[in-house]
Amino acid sequence: MSRLRTAAALLATALVTVGLATTGGPGFPGAVAPAAATTTHRVLFDNSKAETAGNADWIVSKVQPDPLGENAHPTTDKNWTGALSSWGIALQQTGQYSLKTLPPGGTFTFGTGAPLDLANFDTVVIPEPNIRFTPDEKAALMHFVQNGGGLFLISDHTMSDRNNDGIDSPAIINDLFTDNGVDNSDPFGFSVDLTKIHAENPRAVDDPADPVLHGPFGTVTGSIIRDGTTMTLHPADNPAVKGIVYRPGSSGDTGAFFVTSTFGNGRIAAWGDSSPPEDGTGQPNNALHDGWNDPAGTDAALALNATAWLSKA
Repeated sequence: MSRLRTAAALLATALVTVGLATTGGPGFPGAVAPAAATTTHRVLFDNSKAETAGNADWIVSKVQPDPLGENAHPTTDKNWTGALSSWGIALQQTGQYSLKTLPPGGTFTFGTGAPLDLANFDTVVIPEPNIRFTPDEKAALMHFVQNGGGLFLISDHTMSDRNNDGIDSPAIINDLFTDNGVDNSDPFGFSVDLTKIHAENPRAVDDPADPVLHGPFGTVTGSIIRDGTTMTLHPADNPAVKGIVYRPGSSGDTGAFFVTSTFGNGRIAAWGDSSPPEDGTGQPNNALHDGWNDPAGTDAALALNATAWLSKA
């Protein structure tokens, strides 16, 4: 009997470890908190908000939700079709990340038990959303972060409405911050500026202890703007907010190009342009820029380090 009890205890421990045992998360009674990853960090890339409208191609693979369906053993950015394929493949090749895509028609949920529910992931990447989040989606994203998830938002410049529905990514992101039904009082401590900057090369701040600037994928020295925007910090609203890359001549609360912050038990990162993480390859007839390998920035390290930090890798 003692052996049976021991086996049962080990099984229960294993279930908790992989996240099959569920409990309510802080700040959202009855919800499923994101299960802690052991060796695999789970990342959900969004394609439900018109991320391929116009010339955009902000996907890791054309096969969704599982990019491994396109190529189970990718080695180059050509093995997966999408302008973010280099980002996805770099994570996949570590053996420590599991990737999925929320496809067109999908919605963000938290605690429903669905396969692509946010509770099944450590980080969600939303690259230049072009469709406004619904009220339920905004609440789900906020609860996800509040309960320990990582949110990676990528904006573009103002007047970048690729699907012509009357709203662009800066307005969509600011709407999430100010009208989410969970905390409408500037929960992350920053806002996206409604501006358009044509071409600059922002530089990283001098902070040797910052885990995004100096992370497992290398050292970040700067980034690139190729028609993008910046962010304004509001540390009085959230003292955890931090600008780590700034446009030339800017510092402090204005001109931040890459921002990190926390909310509840979770983390958030925001980038002011969709050009830096794209790798120049994608679906046919899309005009793309290879920011991933652009020597004016260290965008690959910035994207990957931020993913690791958000995933608590």
